Amino acid sequence: MKVVLSGYYGFDNTGDEAILKSMIQHLRTFDPEIQIIVLSQNPSKTESDYGVSAVNRWDYKAIIRTLKESDGLISGGGSLLQDATGPRSVLYYTGIMHMAKWLRKPVFIYAQGMGPIRKPFHRLLVRIALNGVTGISVRDMKSKEFLERIGVRKSIHLFPDPVFGYDYKDMEEDRNSQKPLIAVSIREWGGSDKLVEKLTEAFTGCIEKGYRLRFIPMHGESDEAFSNKVAQRLNQDVEVVSGHMSIDEKLHLLSEADVLIGMRLHSLIFAGVCSVPFVALSYDPKIDALADQLDFPVTVDVNDPGWESSAITKEVERLYEDLPAHKEKLEHTVSTLSRRAKETARAALHHIQQKK
Repeated sequence: MKVVLSGYYGFDNTGDEAILKSMIQHLRTFDPEIQIIVLSQNPSKTESDYGVSAVNRWDYKAIIRTLKESDGLISGGGSLLQDATGPRSVLYYTGIMHMAKWLRKPVFIYAQGMGPIRKPFHRLLVRIALNGVTGISVRDMKSKEFLERIGVRKSIHLFPDPVFGYDYKDMEEDRNSQKPLIAVSIREWGGSDKLVEKLTEAFTGCIEKGYRLRFIPMHGESDEAFSNKVAQRLNQDVEVVSGHMSIDEKLHLLSEADVLIGMRLHSLIFAGVCSVPFVALSYDPKIDALADQLDFPVTVDVNDPGWESSAITKEVERLYEDLPAHKEKLEHTVSTLSRRAKETARAALHHIQQKK
């Protein structure tokens, strides 16, 4: 079987690259001979990193030719159908779906997170596109409810984010310090000056209580720059690792921590994979949906102008009061999600095979 994967790939976003790598792992588990072609911003790097074929995601002639030669399109995972970052995502990803449908190729929506989609026209585009696909799976109940609310009539199945099923083999731990270690994954958002100020207050409070901080940027240079911006305002040296480290390197560095303070969705999922309890800082409904799924509270919503930096420090202390219990709870929850996440690939291949 030959399938085309469409998503936010080749942009140096660790979360989306982990989604892609997980999907490839899972598809090959169920079909070792499968041929995978990825629509990528950086085709040569995608081919080198994952041992697949890739074409430029903006080369529409090449995409049409590739879809013609394929058995079907898999769209996802990730948060592709949303207009919080502008209209391009909805227009692009529904456009790729329509290309496949015009060519009479099956389309499977792979464990996506849906929304927010605020503009009525964008909701219309999504409704039309998804009512015409072969199969739909979403990664959380809020995404399912949203699609039903905007008029998607096809059956919608729930599968966890693919990264929960990522096949990760941890390296040996090499802790250089017995000092309690907190991993941090933050991003620029909204009024960044105010965010920097409050994060600085929170992290200063953690340092004063004897915790060591390690910043793990999840989106290349942009998150690394923002992490350095905050780190430079702290009175003590903290560690900021490279945003260009590999998925496994970042997982390893996170696994060494006792707790994660995270804004990025996939930093929280990585924490789940590594059984590291987390303090969730929400900037998007997808963070709230994940926190519900893992039964961990959202500590602050950074969109709320009244959020208190002290809430982060208090939640860190609460987790440290009984780390083993929190780790055990997380490990139990994620083990179920991991098995289920791998089954998405079987569902995708089944839908495509039926429509060949």
